[in-house]
Amino acid sequence: MPLKEWPLVTSETLLSLRVFELRRNRCRSPRTGAEHDFFVLSGRDWCNTVPLTDDGEVVLIRQFRHGTRETTLEIPGGIIDPGDASPAEAARRELLEETGCEANIIESIGVVAPNPAIQSNACYSFVARGVKQVAEPKLDAAEDIEVVRLPLHEIPRRIAAGEVRHALVIVAFTWLLGLRTAVGTGA
Repeated sequence: MPLKEWPLVTSETLLSLRVFELRRNRCRSPRTGAEHDFFVLSGRDWCNTVPLTDDGEVVLIRQFRHGTRETTLEIPGGIIDPGDASPAEAARRELLEETGCEANIIESIGVVAPNPAIQSNACYSFVARGVKQVAEPKLDAAEDIEVVRLPLHEIPRRIAAGEVRHALVIVAFTWLLGLRTAVGTGA
């Protein structure tokens, strides 16, 4: 017998902040009829981009992350703003803001639910091809970013060594590198 959706009985916003809301959803079990509280972080969708130059380099960013209190090696990305025409346009905007780069082509490589147990948003991943430096990064007041370029072939080693630990970044590289293997073409 297939699982049934749990009917939503009530939903209450407990906390509303700049990047997310915390909601308490009271839901009814379709199996037992009992009601249970579930806490959900509700926020806007995110995007991230694997930027590739014509000479086989990936444009990465290094930044301090307050959740883990460490400096991380990541790909550009961020929140999809209400003014963005699409997730792909948000990815272009974030790429330019964080690295000063533009791309000839932006292609979708996948969408994930970052943590469906407690989060309601999605993360869209893209590959940007033909990336070129066109400006200086334009950072928010709360951002400090160092732009780093590495050959694409080094990324699996950097992930294995723990230098790249951000789960959504690893997912994007897994899709990109898996796609390359499946179709037998270069990035």
